[in-house]
Amino acid sequence: MSLDVAVAVPFKQRGTDQLGEGEFVVALSLDRDWFSPDQAKRLIDVAAGRGLVSRDDGNVVAEFDPAGVTVPEDYEPDQSILREQSAFERILDALVADGHDKQSAVADVNDVQRRLGVSVEAAAALYAKQHGVEVGDAAQKAREEL
Repeated sequence: MSLDVAVAVPFKQRGTDQLGEGEFVVALSLDRDWFSPDQAKRLIDVAAGRGLVSRDDGNVVAEFDPAGVTVPEDYEPDQSILREQSAFERILDALVADGHDKQSAVADVNDVQRRLGVSVEAAAALYAKQHGVEVGDAAQKAREEL
């Protein structure tokens, strides 16, 4: 969730779903003082990898509805959001967001992995599918890692 919120802020601040890359970077680095300019650029890369934004001719385009994201008044992003999450981490986040207990989900995914002899990413994608949890492009990434 934190990544979604951090990415939504510049769009919400300007009331748009498309910003120039420089404008996006300035909003996060100078206006908010959350990141250095290089870190703000890294955030764009991470967000693009998660499908939250796309790049179009020097612009950053929101692939979600920024207006629909609630930003807590005292929100400040943690630096850990600059790290690209693995497919497994993204699937696990989706499971937890759907109400699954994190520890139980990890144990169940590990069991699937052992029984089928597949990667943890593939096991997590299968487990999520069996439980009706939408995991977006993380399932495709898990498939590619097979």
